[in-house]
Amino acid sequence: MKFSKVTNSGVLIAILGIVLFSAKAVMVKLAYQYHVSSIHLLLFRMLFSLPFYLIIAVISKPLQSNKIKNKDYLWIVFFGFIGYYLASYFDFLGLKYIKAGLERIILFIYPTFVIILSKIFFKKNLSKNQIIAILITYFGVVITFQNEIQLNSDNTILGIILILLSAFTYALYLVGSGWLIPKFGVKLFTSYAMIVSTICVVTHYLIADRNNIFEYPYQVYVLGFLMAIFSTLIPSFLVSLAIKKLGASNFSILGSIGPISTILLAYLFLGERLTFWQIIGSIVVIIGITFVAFTKKVGAKKKYLFP
Repeated sequence: MKFSKVTNSGVLIAILGIVLFSAKAVMVKLAYQYHVSSIHLLLFRMLFSLPFYLIIAVISKPLQSNKIKNKDYLWIVFFGFIGYYLASYFDFLGLKYIKAGLERIILFIYPTFVIILSKIFFKKNLSKNQIIAILITYFGVVITFQNEIQLNSDNTILGIILILLSAFTYALYLVGSGWLIPKFGVKLFTSYAMIVSTICVVTHYLIADRNNIFEYPYQVYVLGFLMAIFSTLIPSFLVSLAIKKLGASNFSILGSIGPISTILLAYLFLGERLTFWQIIGSIVVIIGITFVAFTKKVGAKKKYLFP
């Protein structure tokens, strides 16, 4: 990555967007201290951000309106369900069982899922570098959480599985929705997907929960609002702007600071401590993802961080 060819503003915007996205896990862990349920917390996040996405959806226009078909809107419903509802729900559940730093490290392997899914659904051959990246990344994850399993086996394994499901569903969203984004544009497509996701979360709450959501301390609602604005809405547009300034490849390389920023934020706000081997595992994961970032075919596809 040659920073001499990249504007300083683009780099700063990218870093800010990545750090804000990473802060979500820390806010979730802080909210769990007040015994809020996962579905309630996700509901707060979606409802607080919904008005903004509704406004964006109303004022935005499709990039290629003449190419949009009725079935494209059905695909948006599907990908909104998969990419923002299921992925977020699995993520919130998983954070009940593992630390925020480990959550971000595991989530960070989603680009490798993108590679595998692209191979399965679009018959794209894996390059040597892609295979190496996958092996390095998963090796790093094993190093990172091996001691956690020994300390609290059942809960930690469950948390890991849930976070892996979150990474997988988001990767499925990225691979499957890529052909829709050029038609609608990033802003409009994301807004539609978020609106669909909000409907899914509200439906989930009405069917499976219906417990009082107005009984929590005010800190829970403050955290839900902060999460909606500073770890959902704002970074989604910062990332889009950074990609425009830097290009997807350069931005993906900068994205490797995501796990590190989460670890630092968890250290500052949650008092989490990482062992030597967890730090080594984090470095290995970042090396693996950097391999992915340098692979041209994948770099052209990766345009969005985890929501």
